[in-house]
Amino acid sequence: MKIYELFKQKRPVLSFEVFPPKPSLSFDSVFESVSTLASYKPDYVSVTYGAAGSTRGRTLDLAQMIKIKYGVEALAHTTGVLLDEVQLDKLLDEIDIRGLDNILALRGDVPQGGSDADLKFHASDIVRLIRKREGRFCIGVAAFPECHPQSKSVEDDLKYLKQKLDTGADFMVTQMCFDNELILRFRDRVRQLGITQPMTIGIMPVFAVGQIAHISSMCGAVIPDELKQTMEKYSDDSASMLKAGIEFASKQITDLIAQDFEGIHIYTMNRPELAHGILVQTGLRNL
Repeated sequence: MKIYELFKQKRPVLSFEVFPPKPSLSFDSVFESVSTLASYKPDYVSVTYGAAGSTRGRTLDLAQMIKIKYGVEALAHTTGVLLDEVQLDKLLDEIDIRGLDNILALRGDVPQGGSDADLKFHASDIVRLIRKREGRFCIGVAAFPECHPQSKSVEDDLKYLKQKLDTGADFMVTQMCFDNELILRFRDRVRQLGITQPMTIGIMPVFAVGQIAHISSMCGAVIPDELKQTMEKYSDDSASMLKAGIEFASKQITDLIAQDFEGIHIYTMNRPELAHGILVQTGLRNL
């Protein structure tokens, strides 16, 4: 099934993000987590793509397993880092052969020790290449409520987003953002540009102080005062931090659903307990 068809349903589209094991680790390390997450009946599960394609084969293996073994639609992340057009086309062939219908087209990041020369494709270039396959794939792209860290301005960032969607992307998934006011303003700006594709909001449950400080510094997400105070309060109490993080994410999601957002995308970090807590508190699924 193409993910764009899921947005025709009346309820918000629910999705999870998972990541494949590093090449040095066994797939057994993720089987239990993915199996449990699939039992929560998300509409689809996205599978990340390691830096410089380091987990490319495992990304596709895991996405295929999610679709075939668990009967849940999969969204395979894809970047063009260190690939030329012929190689990228071969990657699309492999995705096609595996029976996967959905791709999240990402520019990707410069690999460690690399340079901008390693980034031969913008996300819009990848979308254009996929679109040559005449509707074979549903295409998602990334959106940034707080602006991509490398964009010169909000205006430039929105221009790039519109370019990706005008080129043929079907929907967008946002980077994590902890402030719903920023998300609402972002949606207003996007719709004012005439962009009509569905927007799914990425939600990162905070379960450890160090984890969120590191991730937010990489993507530029601002941590609201309420969340900062929670992190300070439970900096030495991991169990309470986990509970409070789930509560914060659940409140955020409940508000977003009330604001008629089309989808919610939970960055699970391969931890089913995060998704379970959120689903129970928001009522997105009956568990």
